[in-house]
Amino acid sequence: MPMIRLTAEPAAIVLDTTRTALIIIDMQRDFLEPGGFGETLGNDVSLLQQAVVPCQTALASARRSGLLVIHTREGHRPDLSDAPPAKIARGAPSKRIGDPGPMGRILIRGEPGHDIVADLAPMNGEPVIDKPGKGAFHQTDLTQLLRNSDIDTLIVCGVTTEVCVQTTIREANDRGYRCVALADACASYFPEFHRVGLEMIKAQGGIFGWVSDATSFANALDAATCAA
Repeated sequence: MPMIRLTAEPAAIVLDTTRTALIIIDMQRDFLEPGGFGETLGNDVSLLQQAVVPCQTALASARRSGLLVIHTREGHRPDLSDAPPAKIARGAPSKRIGDPGPMGRILIRGEPGHDIVADLAPMNGEPVIDKPGKGAFHQTDLTQLLRNSDIDTLIVCGVTTEVCVQTTIREANDRGYRCVALADACASYFPEFHRVGLEMIKAQGGIFGWVSDATSFANALDAATCAA
């Protein structure tokens, strides 16, 4: 360590682990558990739950290796002053953002449904970025956090692949960061969107970044840690 070679598509990538962060996108109860916002939109939340174990694999290895770990949560202020009216009104769910649900008001900061699922709960010292939009850079201090830690590469996982994960990767790409999506540690309510979302990231020689998987990432980190 600190350099590792990660198997990925469209080609392997060499990472400086001292300048690499793992960012776990929106693994929240409102999206992954019955009764949350995802289910009110008519989605099968079990499809997102498939990403939990791969995220755990990546997270455990990142913690063992001392990588910066960042968690994000999408949600809004209790008074909804940061939620655009068009976002609240979009679609025709049984309940909308801010409405009461089984886990408190839907997608509202401080409510139980806004929490990250217990299996991926942040440890003390791991930053949590609360974001009002899809991308993790929009209206947050993520740029400052990454700059302060001299990060140039993001390992990205979470939900959903084609929305918040891909939006964050696109934002990061425009800001000069290298991004690697961990395919099995991302998920979508729509399997075809997941597949195509990953294809878009790695297309044209990696137009937005690279695609790998949680096991390859963990194995590369662990091997380097053992050799150090």
